[in-house]
Amino acid sequence: MNSNDLKKLLEDVKNGSIDVEHAYKEIKNLPYEDLGFAKVDHHRAIRNGYPEVIYCEGKTINQIVEIVERLMEKNNNILATRASREVYDAISEITCDAEYHRDARIVVIKRKKIIVSEKEIAVITAGTSDIPVAEEAAITAEVLGNKVNRIYDVGVAGIHRLLSKMDVISRANVIIVVAGMEGALASVVGGLVDKPVIAVPTSVGYGANFGGLSALLTMLNSCASGIGVVNIDNGFGAGYLASNINKL
Repeated sequence: MNSNDLKKLLEDVKNGSIDVEHAYKEIKNLPYEDLGFAKVDHHRAIRNGYPEVIYCEGKTINQIVEIVERLMEKNNNILATRASREVYDAISEITCDAEYHRDARIVVIKRKKIIVSEKEIAVITAGTSDIPVAEEAAITAEVLGNKVNRIYDVGVAGIHRLLSKMDVISRANVIIVVAGMEGALASVVGGLVDKPVIAVPTSVGYGANFGGLSALLTMLNSCASGIGVVNIDNGFGAGYLASNINKL
């Protein structure tokens, strides 16, 4: 239930089209629903504009399926991140609406039409190996109602590739830059645009990359202005933040 749903429910009670008992059943679990192993936050769409997202790693298949079932009862669009193929197969047994995005490791269940903003988000990667994290960001942003342009494999080792895409990049309202190795691409992009840049360090790289730590430190120490940094491999966090900025 989102803000519009709640307002409509109250209007229906006011004009008598539904009774108080029906409305009570609709909202009795609105703050959260306690499943024992999880407290499903049905109130989040009202507070934050989008329902609770399911982070699948560390959860059992049965736990994920039960959370999905509870969210579907509220007719929500559902986003499940870090989902394996096995998770998708289990969800597919309870709904035919599930879509699996393999590279992003995301399951999407669309129960309502997604209204897409006219303003664009650009998702840029330094290399092809960064695409899985970039796709997590891109799919997240799209499910949250944003138009996304993907610009992949344009890292600093061949900077002419990036420069050839500046017309597309400049159109974007928010830019996500995903890079491993030394993570220099975020600084380069930040020095070329007047839009907010969300930098995502990835764990792609050889030993001294330290699992993404070198890219993270490079991005945090960028001399270009207007760059914010999310955690290593956190494509979801970047996509969610970009969506919030894009809808201001």
